[in-house]
Amino acid sequence: MARGQLRIYLGAAPGVGKTYAVLEEAQRRHGRGTDIVIGFVETHGRQHTADMLDGLETVPRRTIDYRGTTFTEMDVDAVLARAPQVAVVDELAHTNVPGSRNAKRWQDVQELLDAGITVLSTVNIQHLESLNDVVEQITGIVQRETVPDQVVRQADQVELVDMTPEALRRRMAHGNVYHSDKIDAALGNYFRIGNLTALRELALLWLADKVDEQLDRYRADHGIAKQWETRERVVVAVTGGPEGETLIRRAARIAGRSKGAELLALHVARSDGLAGADPALLAKQRMLVESLGGTYHQVAGADVPQALLDFARGANATQLVLGASRRGRLAQILSPGVGVTTTALSGAIDVHLVPHERIGRGQRPLLGGGASALSPARRLSGFALAVLGLPLLTVVLQTLGAELSLASDILLFLAMVVVVALVGGLWPALLAAVAGSVLLNYFFTPPLRNFTIAERENVLALAVFILVGVAVSAVVDLAARRTREAARASADASTLATVAGSVLRGTSPLQALLENLRETFQLDSVTVLERRGDDPPGPDCQGDPGAWLVAATVGGQPCFSPSQGDTVVAVDDQVTLVLRGPAPAAADRRVIEAFAAQAALALRQQRLTVEAARAKPLAEADRMRTALLAAVSHDLRTPLASAAAAVEGLRSEDVAFSDEDRRELLATAAESLDRLSRLVANLLDMSRLQAGALGVAAVDMWLDEAVPTALDELGAPGREVRVRIPDDLSAVRADPGLLQRVLVNVVSNALRFSPPDRPPLVTASEHGDVVELRVVDHGPGIPEEQRDQVFLPFQRLGDRDNDTGVGLGLALSRGLVEAMGGTLLPETTPGGGLTMVLNLPAVPPPAGLTAAEAAAADRAFTEGLHRPDPAPQTDGEVPE
Repeated sequence: MARGQLRIYLGAAPGVGKTYAVLEEAQRRHGRGTDIVIGFVETHGRQHTADMLDGLETVPRRTIDYRGTTFTEMDVDAVLARAPQVAVVDELAHTNVPGSRNAKRWQDVQELLDAGITVLSTVNIQHLESLNDVVEQITGIVQRETVPDQVVRQADQVELVDMTPEALRRRMAHGNVYHSDKIDAALGNYFRIGNLTALRELALLWLADKVDEQLDRYRADHGIAKQWETRERVVVAVTGGPEGETLIRRAARIAGRSKGAELLALHVARSDGLAGADPALLAKQRMLVESLGGTYHQVAGADVPQALLDFARGANATQLVLGASRRGRLAQILSPGVGVTTTALSGAIDVHLVPHERIGRGQRPLLGGGASALSPARRLSGFALAVLGLPLLTVVLQTLGAELSLASDILLFLAMVVVVALVGGLWPALLAAVAGSVLLNYFFTPPLRNFTIAERENVLALAVFILVGVAVSAVVDLAARRTREAARASADASTLATVAGSVLRGTSPLQALLENLRETFQLDSVTVLERRGDDPPGPDCQGDPGAWLVAATVGGQPCFSPSQGDTVVAVDDQVTLVLRGPAPAAADRRVIEAFAAQAALALRQQRLTVEAARAKPLAEADRMRTALLAAVSHDLRTPLASAAAAVEGLRSEDVAFSDEDRRELLATAAESLDRLSRLVANLLDMSRLQAGALGVAAVDMWLDEAVPTALDELGAPGREVRVRIPDDLSAVRADPGLLQRVLVNVVSNALRFSPPDRPPLVTASEHGDVVELRVVDHGPGIPEEQRDQVFLPFQRLGDRDNDTGVGLGLALSRGLVEAMGGTLLPETTPGGGLTMVLNLPAVPPPAGLTAAEAAAADRAFTEGLHRPDPAPQTDGEVPE
């Protein structure tokens, strides 16, 4: 039976419309004649979603009693017995009630798929296991229900259900997501603009990564080796040499010419005798790459051109940037070098050879050819020299005949053996020593043409000849091994330096560290597993996925227990590093252990970062609470005390107040209560602004009517304010009540700091589609570097008294203006002081009328509405 297909609708947050979208697809397939059933759908009381269930067959749920409460879950057996073509199963990450067939709903879905049933399901990005800690860091909320990433990655189709944060918040404010009693709390906590934007970015990046993975899999399945330029990726090879910065900047410019191009810097750490790169220069070049928006990578390989091209093809790179060779002309004639070899093998990848100031300096490049210690080619050359050189030497000595003694012949053969040892090492030298001794015995040691040796001295000479050849070859072989070990140590040191840099740099050091490990050893996947719970499980836990939690993973399918990996490195009792892919060499074990130790350190660092991020909003809330209590404690008490004193005086029967005294006490009580009312209104509006739940009812209105109304609210001080508003000014689009609050706050702030002889000035002008209202004062002003602080709640620059308010006026005003689609900005008043500039969207006048004519017509219409009705006609007729 063919396995069913899985289609997942992925969302950034609850309420984006995943369930609605999956039901739309279900209705479409039902209308096409597909046998489809509803296995489980949760509408959460949303009427529009519930309406989409009409006409679809629903499999009855299974009822489960747990701890005295009744729950319903999907009846997997009933769905399997029904055997539809397609089943809709909502909320893939859901945890089933104890007593269900499976612990998790995604396990139910796997059973349906194994039975050949296609499943349509939904999941939010915060429920993916690998992103659990990231989401907690962003939102401060721990997601208890998660689904393994590979379950979603293995889906046949993943469709993103996207919605902007602003649209989702509007949908929530309208009651389309949660009930009204939960809206304010949701908007002020999880559904803040910043949280939703970050979650949306996570969803888009995760889906883009899956698309790249699908493309790579398709190319691999179809044997497509050539590059597909779906996205520009520029790889620059860095050697740790002084020319590196030039290459990186050139590669960055190449990437910058293509919108969205990626920049990848690659360093190949060789382990076959090549000296290591300068760590200081490599670190500097890595910082330069990251500052230019690129990423740094390192791989190990003896064949540098092949390692470069393997990485470039693996990354689906389109362009490769190399530095021109630093070797001299003779060296380039003898060996083509990395640049030429890479260009010849590059295929569809464009190779840029960039000139630099180090060309032709005669120094061996760090990323290039070099003698390979006892490479196969070198050993073959030693054997060839022994096979060809010894017979040739024999012929030459036979030609010379009696001119040379036996001692001279032995020395010449010994010199040939030493040459063979220097070229090919131990085994070619042994062959040369044995073959040379045979030739010396047969052709040069009396009796000639016979393997018999007549004199003991000749036996000793031949023995010494063999011993010297073996000793020299052993020394050469030992030196070659030491060279290889030194090169390996250098490559290991370079890799370990990269490991340390991964932990110290970047916002996701653990992911970067694991990715470096995967790339360095060409692994399929790298997973950090952490034990569940505090008690170490028994010996059988190594194969139990339930005993482990995937703390982090990179690459392909992760491992869910140590037994699923090819290589396991235990860091401590709680953390284990599991590798899937080619088994590393035994010499690399030490480096991998260093990676594992750094991974544990990065994991702990990540947890500390999450804890610090979680504590930061609490500290900020505590600071705000302290400031609020300190400020409000007096500002609430003062008007209350004044009003209470005035009322108490009026109620007193011991004092006889005159009518004027009574009016003054009543005025004091009214003024105190008005002040208290404004303070409470400001606090409520500020809380609504921070929660994003402030209602705005914008209408077309005229500033020459709104400004006098606001000044009247200020009482006697407001009558001192000068007003200059042109008659031909266009109307603005604003909420009358909110605009009046803004004007009262801004003008009262200007009055507070204006000198007595220079009251504030309110002017207005029009610029394109914006009407600009300026409140000008000639007070002390605010330094430019401190202007943003005046818009912070509970902030009064320079104020230390207790009668200037809680510092909410300007903060609230800016929030109200932005809610109406405008801006509130501070400027310096010429001659000294502060000017608050209020910009609001202008309303264009009706066709055929100027702004002044439109204003006059509007005022005439308004006056007509308030004009008294005419008296009835004497003849009894009622006027039309």
